[in-house]
Amino acid sequence: MDRRIRVLIAKPGLDGHDRGAKVVARALRDAGMEVIYTGLRQTPEMIVSAALQEDVDAIGLSILSGAHMHYFSEVRRLLREQAADDILLFGGGIIPDEDVPHLKAIGVAAVFGPGTSTQDIVAFLKQRVPERWVAQQASEGGGV
Repeated sequence: MDRRIRVLIAKPGLDGHDRGAKVVARALRDAGMEVIYTGLRQTPEMIVSAALQEDVDAIGLSILSGAHMHYFSEVRRLLREQAADDILLFGGGIIPDEDVPHLKAIGVAAVFGPGTSTQDIVAFLKQRVPERWVAQQASEGGGV
């Protein structure tokens, strides 16, 4: 498959610190991905709407405010309601280790904490998004 990975990077809530999100967005772009950065103060509804409009493969949430459980849950719920829960959901920021198992249980594919190499995020997406494409193709009757 010769497609470019499309990723939406979003900053939900009132958190006004977006340097990390911008660093990740630039690293993904530099790795050849199409990146849509939504900017600050996005609601879950705005994030999911943008993801659907942009036909993204993945959504990355950057959360430093401590509201990660709420925002990940809401974005996942809205994706399910739109029959788009195959969009890969991942994130990073200040997220306590003890919350990661719950986030994964609700469908967050990966959580990247402070100090994570951007190359780890790139590698994660380059591995997981093509798996999504194969599944989509199979469900459309195109086989593998």
